[in-house]
Amino acid sequence: MEAFAAADPSELAEVWRDVAGDTPATALRAPEAGLVMLRGRIGGGGAPFNLGEASVARASVRLVSGEVGHAMVLGRDTDHARLAALFDAGWQRADWRAAIEAGVVEPTLRRKVEADRKSAEETEATRVDFFTMVRGDD
Repeated sequence: MEAFAAADPSELAEVWRDVAGDTPATALRAPEAGLVMLRGRIGGGGAPFNLGEASVARASVRLVSGEVGHAMVLGRDTDHARLAALFDAGWQRADWRAAIEAGVVEPTLRRKVEADRKSAEETEATRVDFFTMVRGDD
């Protein structure tokens, strides 16, 4: 699901055409955009607090073969949500799974790992080490 939500929508559309052709799908929940409340906790264990709202798009589909897919993506791109839901449903088919893994999941997660690595390197370059000297007083 992470890969489908993070993938480029035009890339998803291209891979879908290659994998599924023009396989019809029924919209169980038409793609729609809305807001969700983001919540956080201080230190991971403190009291929850409302951080703010984020725009999301969601969709649910059913393939003619019966598989049901759901998706929610950040932003307001309802076409991206529909495509991600199609891939969620398509991944459940054993005959499509390998093609979906090779065409979308692996390349998208590989790009994400590389972007995370690059971000970590850029952050490390700005690191400042602070230290405290003990005066010897007890």
